[in-house]
Amino acid sequence: MRPEPEKNATAAPLRHLAVIMDGNGRWAKRRLLPRKAGHRAGAKNLRRLCQMCGQAGISYLTVYAFSTENWKRPEDEVATLMRLFIEFLNDYDREMESEGIRLRVLGDVSGLPANVRESMLAAEERSRGRERLQLILALNYGGRAEIAAAVNRIAERVLQGELIPGQIDETTVARHLYLPDVPDPDLIIRPSGEQRLSNFLLWQGAYSELWFSDVLWPDFRQDDFDRALAAYSERERRFGGLK
Repeated sequence: MRPEPEKNATAAPLRHLAVIMDGNGRWAKRRLLPRKAGHRAGAKNLRRLCQMCGQAGISYLTVYAFSTENWKRPEDEVATLMRLFIEFLNDYDREMESEGIRLRVLGDVSGLPANVRESMLAAEERSRGRERLQLILALNYGGRAEIAAAVNRIAERVLQGELIPGQIDETTVARHLYLPDVPDPDLIIRPSGEQRLSNFLLWQGAYSELWFSDVLWPDFRQDDFDRALAAYSERERRFGGLK
């Protein structure tokens, strides 16, 4: 039996995990494979991660799947990723149902191709009512774009007389983000050796714990997951205060 990571009595329970799934292209390059092979391996590993989170009692898993900046990649790679998103939803749907996984999308869905958007919305609808784990795919997502969109929605409400400018605070902004009902991430993991957020959950991650790994995303396994959770359990989260 795999040993459970030790938990510090002062550590807050890990309810929401966020992961920047980075390193697919380098994984493929090291194996002399096309980049699309790396993306497929990364998608397969996401299914493993969902199982790990379910077993660990994590309620929310947000993964950075496609950023607003990823449109700058070669056209054929973007097309491959779009097809892969649809395949992932179709192939994984039954497994998600059996594991009680609810799917949600975080990002500007209107900017996705029509076939991808339709598949995403249909998958979201099919999974309503599942409660074990919420899998949140960040697609066409950027933290700055999300904050700008929230500001625009707030400005519209001010113009309509629904909000008073002097009463706008952090809570107001948070309520106008893409998924305001989802709690802030407790821990953000980034594999691949890079140590930056890359425009991911900039508002929500203000006080998230960060954990970085040199392992490329397709190679991220249970031992790496356990190390991340063990490190988190030893953190003392003060949220700017003192203990």
